[in-house]
Amino acid sequence: MHLLVIEDDPLLSRSLTQAMTRNGYTVDALARIDDAIQALRQGRFDLVLLDLGLPDGNGLEVLEWMRAHTDATPVMILTARDALADRVRGLDLGADDYLAKPFSITELEARVRALLRRSQQRLDNNVRFGGLVLDTRSASAWLDGTALDLPRREFSLLEALMLNAGRIVQREALENRLFGFEAVGANALDVYVSRLRKRLAGSGLSIRTLRGLGYRLEEPREPLAKEPPE
Repeated sequence: MHLLVIEDDPLLSRSLTQAMTRNGYTVDALARIDDAIQALRQGRFDLVLLDLGLPDGNGLEVLEWMRAHTDATPVMILTARDALADRVRGLDLGADDYLAKPFSITELEARVRALLRRSQQRLDNNVRFGGLVLDTRSASAWLDGTALDLPRREFSLLEALMLNAGRIVQREALENRLFGFEAVGANALDVYVSRLRKRLAGSGLSIRTLRGLGYRLEEPREPLAKEPPE
């Protein structure tokens, strides 16, 4: 999952980034409205954590811009402001949740998971496909009941493919999810895909490359039954 943190307090921004990274998310952190809108123009995010008191204006300007441009990415507002008018305006503009500072990181993590479940129309923290099970809460994975020791980016890649199992996931979307705005080599994604393929070897599941399009996680198809001889 790719998260955008918009927070001008360096200490809090760093704490949020570290906490979300530990949970397996790719995080980009910005402190200004203009920079945030530019980032939203350039990339796709799964969730935005938004402060209201930013140095170049009210963070609600970001939310207003997103909804005006039909960007339905879930937004959680993080702010020290506890006035009812601020909460009402944020929710009316399309915010999905509201958490007042100071807050517990544990509660924030739980709310993030809840928003992501809702946006993906899942009932719990588990994602399943074939013999694969991912627990997004603990960033754990199992294949046919055996635990997989997946580094953060491999987990994120597998999660993206499982959430879209049977469908093509564009290469650009996967690169954005794994690396954010970090500069990486042209074949960085291929390295992680290759590692996942080795982990899935013998399971019947495969990651298919569709050149010029992206990748697709597939189960083996049942062979067509032969007609009995007459």
